[in-house]
Amino acid sequence: MNNDGSTRLERLIEALRCMPGIGRKSAQRIAYHLLRRDRDGARTLATALVDAVDHIGHCSRCRIFSEEPLCSVCTNEKRDRGLLCVVESPADVYAVEDAGYRGLYFVLMGHLSPLDGIGPDELQLDRLEAILDEGAVKEVILATNPTVEGEATAHYIGEMVHRRKLRVTRIAHGVPVGGELEYIDSGTLSHALSGRREV
Repeated sequence: MNNDGSTRLERLIEALRCMPGIGRKSAQRIAYHLLRRDRDGARTLATALVDAVDHIGHCSRCRIFSEEPLCSVCTNEKRDRGLLCVVESPADVYAVEDAGYRGLYFVLMGHLSPLDGIGPDELQLDRLEAILDEGAVKEVILATNPTVEGEATAHYIGEMVHRRKLRVTRIAHGVPVGGELEYIDSGTLSHALSGRREV
């Protein structure tokens, strides 16, 4: 028992609840499974988690998860440097990649939400502006989620891009309203990318 009165099992269950979609019952089932049937798997998981947390950061340019200061996307000379896709999260990058996109990215790490205290500074939109001002980007594809906050974020960034006289497009049909990119199949997302429209 710990100083706060909780047992190691209770602390494990509470720790597992930090994952999205995992409530108390699911956390309890996972904990029991690991302890009863897969202790080696639990040790591997624990080691992998600590290693990832200690060694994975963000690309200093696009903010994708990376073990290096610049990620493999930003350093790949074969990528189309005239295209910049703006997404909300690193998970969205992998979804867009599966749809066949081969330009560069900027990851917002969220969306504008004034009620939650998330404004342009929290999304580091000044870094996005610096990339746009370099002059290589010719088109910005806004691939924020089709939620109220995602649409507001896309509108804000669209205005920012328009001021620089660059082409701005928004991923279009095929993405359901209220959906999130990381859960959409690659065929649907590929269709949405090819059908993007001017903003």
